[in-house]
Amino acid sequence: MIAIIDYGVGNLFSLRSSLKTLGLDAQVTADPAVIRAADRLILPGVGAFGDAMEKLTATGLVPVIRQQAAEKPLLGICLGMQLLFEKSYEYGEHSGLGFVPGEVCPLVEDLKDKTLKVPQIGWNALHILRDDPLFRYIREGEYVYYVHSFYGKNCAASTLAVSDYSIPVTGVVRAGRVYGTQFHPEKSGDTGLRILKAFAEL
Repeated sequence: MIAIIDYGVGNLFSLRSSLKTLGLDAQVTADPAVIRAADRLILPGVGAFGDAMEKLTATGLVPVIRQQAAEKPLLGICLGMQLLFEKSYEYGEHSGLGFVPGEVCPLVEDLKDKTLKVPQIGWNALHILRDDPLFRYIREGEYVYYVHSFYGKNCAASTLAVSDYSIPVTGVVRAGRVYGTQFHPEKSGDTGLRILKAFAEL
């Protein structure tokens, strides 16, 4: 069973629908017992980093997530991926979960092509930098769907894939059993489903 962690932020039900399309047992939950019983965890998220981290902390689930991530695969999606980092500079400075060394920074400040719009919204090719079981069912250059204004930075050692948006935007990170995708697999069509299938087999 895959536990989709519910802390009041995130597109939980489209994610659960995608997993059910794959024939996978997925539960949206904030129950520590269900999270501990799960085989894998997904941390979704949309919105602002600071608010999301406050809500996650308020649930009391942070110690549970830290403990469980040492024992089973965890996938952070979009803002959920950003929460895996040490810190974010979105509307101030905020501490994250600290699984992935690096920080989350404003995309607009680093873009080489200032005519590009922020947030980055839409499809972009995924360029695989390091082979990984998460990419078992996809090929180099397949397209995935992004919606974001901030991105993971100074995290080269953990970066598995990037997408080009006048700079290499961090697309996939990994630290031990902890994975993150800046794009939304559940909104990325068949490619996203194949990534979720591979995650379910880790």
